[in-house]
Amino acid sequence: MRSAEAVPVTPAATLVAGVDEAGRGPLAGPVVVAAVILDPARPIDGLDDSKRLDERCREALFPLIRQRALAWSVVEVQADEIDRINILQATLLGMRWAVEKLTLAPGFALVDGNCLPALPCAARAIVGGDGLEPAISAASILAKVTRDRLMCEWHRRYPQYGFDRHKGYGTPEHLQSLARFGPCEIHRRSFAPVREALQALLL
Repeated sequence: MRSAEAVPVTPAATLVAGVDEAGRGPLAGPVVVAAVILDPARPIDGLDDSKRLDERCREALFPLIRQRALAWSVVEVQADEIDRINILQATLLGMRWAVEKLTLAPGFALVDGNCLPALPCAARAIVGGDGLEPAISAASILAKVTRDRLMCEWHRRYPQYGFDRHKGYGTPEHLQSLARFGPCEIHRRSFAPVREALQALLL
């Protein structure tokens, strides 16, 4: 991990990737990371931090981003990897994977947050970047929509947890389900509420 030190501004002709994640806080499911290189010739109206957009807007922007971007990628880091290396390191790992998976190699990356992963290009971390930089906003939307859809798929397998409603976050409903049923295969056992629920079942 590199600190978020200032990096010289990249030349305008350099391909710039925006990088963001969805799902650092939930108790279950993967953290999903996206990287996007937007096409200046094909602008997309309405890009913003995915958390400030309602589901309808995110779903409408999702295909536009994939159609109009010069390149995009989405990767998942699963719960067992999160448990093995911790959520911060899993997020940084996913960011590196997402940039490396792009079909065009960026010369520069803009990363949401205050930490930089080890990337194959120069980069800058921007706190609140998902609401400031269109490429990060686009990555935020791809990551959020992908993760929400994944959690709805998991709901069909484990309907007792309500993943389609809370997407794995630690809501009262989710905590009650954890206490009643214990964790399932996609719960993050290194997260305290999951660990505590598992210990309670073993007593």
